[in-house]
Amino acid sequence: MSIFSEFREFIARGNVIDLAVGVIIGAAFNDIVKSLVDQIVMPPVGLLLSGIDFSHLEWVLKPDNPLTKANEQVAIQYGAFINTSIKFMIVAWVVFMLVKGVNTLRRQEDAAPADEKPPPPPQEALLIEIRDLLKGQAAT
Repeated sequence: MSIFSEFREFIARGNVIDLAVGVIIGAAFNDIVKSLVDQIVMPPVGLLLSGIDFSHLEWVLKPDNPLTKANEQVAIQYGAFINTSIKFMIVAWVVFMLVKGVNTLRRQEDAAPADEKPPPPPQEALLIEIRDLLKGQAAT
């Protein structure tokens, strides 16, 4: 088998294509969550906390020297960490709700066949009817 045909077979498998779609959707979802946190969630939170902009909160370890052109500031940017943590919690919640919904659907599908029996094939139904008639004749 040539390398190209083997590669084509690998790509044609459903799970590889599903994974690619998941990665693309996940990247797009990341942009949506970033916008949600940065532009919708954090401004009201900052307003409630006296107008604090979390994205600029930092703990400066070494200040910038104004006499040089280079940026020499060393800082721990804990505000960006808070924003990223909130983004993670939103993504984790959405994934949890998605998995919960899929599990609920699976449970419903599993419970439905157990409740009702499929009808017997026509031959078997005819044999059951004949059996019941013979039992009725034997009883009289």
